[in-house]
Amino acid sequence: MSAVAEAPLPIQMTDAAANKVKTLITEEENPELKLRVYITGGGCSGFQYGFTFDEKINEGDTVVEKSGVTMVIDPMSLQYLVGGSVDYTEGLEGSRFTVTNPNATTTCGCGSSFSI
Repeated sequence: MSAVAEAPLPIQMTDAAANKVKTLITEEENPELKLRVYITGGGCSGFQYGFTFDEKINEGDTVVEKSGVTMVIDPMSLQYLVGGSVDYTEGLEGSRFTVTNPNATTTCGCGSSFSI
């Protein structure tokens, strides 16, 4: 018998993020929805994080599953997110998905944009 070791995921999703995604999918009544995390140019620091729901997994996407929900990241965005973690926070500034990104050298005050 041989055990197959799973490779560590290039990006993590916290329990809080997975639970919020599960709640939103239930509200939308569409179990096919997946959280898509992506990077776009813009924001005050050069790049910014984006979050949307998508029914498809595109060729080349990285798939992260946790607690029955799926997060997908395209290959171009993943290169900026390796080693990071997607979380969901609620606080005085409102509630939102956030990214902890060890690759970011600077971030803006709101945390939605960064530079490498």
